[in-house]
Amino acid sequence: MSLTISGRHFEVTPAIHEYATSKLSRIDRHFDKVVEAQVTLSLERLKHTAEITLRVHGKDIHCAADNENLYAAIDLLADKVDRQIVKVKGKAQSHAHESVKHIEASTEPAS
Repeated sequence: MSLTISGRHFEVTPAIHEYATSKLSRIDRHFDKVVEAQVTLSLERLKHTAEITLRVHGKDIHCAADNENLYAAIDLLADKVDRQIVKVKGKAQSHAHESVKHIEASTEPAS
């Protein structure tokens, strides 16, 4: 997974970069088909925002979280995106169709 972390209105410090990378590494635990992840961290007066866009085969997943503290916003973002990944993975597994070869044919003639 390619992870890009950028800051809006500030420069991302190595400590924040390392913290975000460690928190978002949980994504690979649930779903290994993530192609790219773009994280944008932004600062305003009393609102710190963390956003992520995940590119998965066939889907883009976007999530955002705000808080008064940037580290808390990253924590909220990691929890939200974790729930969304589990949801997307569950939908993909439940909609898998059974192959025609494995479907049992009925022996009764059609009327």
